[in-house]
Amino acid sequence: MSSIDTAAGGATQHATMRVLLISAAAALGGFLFGFDTAVINGAVDAMRTGFGLSAAATGVAVSCALLGSALGAWYAGPLADRYGRVQTMRVAAALLAISALGAGMAFGVWDLIVWRVVGGIGVGVASVIAPTYIAEVSPAHVRGRLGSLQQLAIVLGIFAALLSDAWLVGAAGGAAQPLWLGLAAWRWMFLVAVLPALVYGALVFGVPESPRHLVARGRLAEARAVLLDVLDLRDPAALDAKLHDIERSLRLEYRPTLRDLRGPSAGLLPVVWIGILLSVFQQFVGINVIFYYSSTLWHSVGFSEADSFSITVATSIVNVLVTLVAIALVDRLGRKPLLVIGSAGMAVTLGLMALCFSHAAGTASQLTLPTPWGMTALVAANAYVVFFGLSWGPMVWVLLGEMFPNRIRAIALAVAASAQWLANFAITATFPSLAEIGLTFAYGLYAAFAVLSLVFVLRAVRETKGMELEEMRD
Repeated sequence: MSSIDTAAGGATQHATMRVLLISAAAALGGFLFGFDTAVINGAVDAMRTGFGLSAAATGVAVSCALLGSALGAWYAGPLADRYGRVQTMRVAAALLAISALGAGMAFGVWDLIVWRVVGGIGVGVASVIAPTYIAEVSPAHVRGRLGSLQQLAIVLGIFAALLSDAWLVGAAGGAAQPLWLGLAAWRWMFLVAVLPALVYGALVFGVPESPRHLVARGRLAEARAVLLDVLDLRDPAALDAKLHDIERSLRLEYRPTLRDLRGPSAGLLPVVWIGILLSVFQQFVGINVIFYYSSTLWHSVGFSEADSFSITVATSIVNVLVTLVAIALVDRLGRKPLLVIGSAGMAVTLGLMALCFSHAAGTASQLTLPTPWGMTALVAANAYVVFFGLSWGPMVWVLLGEMFPNRIRAIALAVAASAQWLANFAITATFPSLAEIGLTFAYGLYAAFAVLSLVFVLRAVRETKGMELEEMRD
């Protein structure tokens, strides 16, 4: 069996192929997360025309799933503590499959919104449980890389969604044109999500329960077997020591509640506020505007529908590649240095995008960017994705999965993830209206938040590279 050794607390742990495979299976929830949230990109224009939606209504239709995600993230922690991480992942898979069918067959915009909210709940659950589970089964020395699998899966899901959107549009001749069974191409964009949801549900049946959850429930024999399986701890004394460490960290609190998050800093523990602000800044820099509205955006500034989809797919490929770079660097450079680099880079590139759109001519729906500003905007947008994918994309998920003490991890992560989805909703719902005010204003606003995120990281975020979960403090 392939493995990498590390010494932790006097015991030799191994990052076995088994832990890699089960982490990858859990991270498939991130693939569905990315697919479900990005697939709307290709359907925006067809939905807006077909349902006769205003800019504000379009923003709600695109972003409604994010409210469901906030709800799912909020309840994921208590569900995971009560029923286990694996059982909760199975629930998420079922919700995502049901949502895909319902959205694809929706009769009207309100019907579509309901099914998108159902899928959002599944996404929210997966967004909390996958990083928690991966952190709890991973050796400390590779936890950053394995935790980054969540973000890799998310960006692969985004890529798959945008690629399938582009292919369906090409096959039908337009997003609003009929394809198979007389259904419009934009409906098939939702329906194809059923397949990865079923695959995810099947794979999580083969992963073991988190050893920390098993210890919390008093199932020590099962926890011992899982630790032996995933960490290859063959020394009985070392295995007992690891179990004792987990028991000690969980002894005071088995079922954390919101009360446990209370602290002296505006009513919450400082580490909880840091988690919330990490989540909020990850969204307030506007990354999901690129992945939810980019086809519409590039189409509105003079590119053809086909070219707009091609540009969007190319951007998603860039996102995947830089995420791979982040995975290679996270346990070498650390979390905080990458966040600093990302914030600085995003501030510059978003500022450049705002400058480019200040030279646009035409109305809000039919803009043109004169030479050289159109190409400059494309380069700046992709450079922005590079800086985000290298830093705030994967690093926030890694930190949220590991930065909280064991006794509050599940509930604290639920709060932070809920804040992330609410922030995502706020940015996504308001972009069409901000775009009508002016794209210079919109991207200038996101650039300002990137500058604030840099100040926040430098002052408040602490490095967690190489630390055991049992070492995390309030």
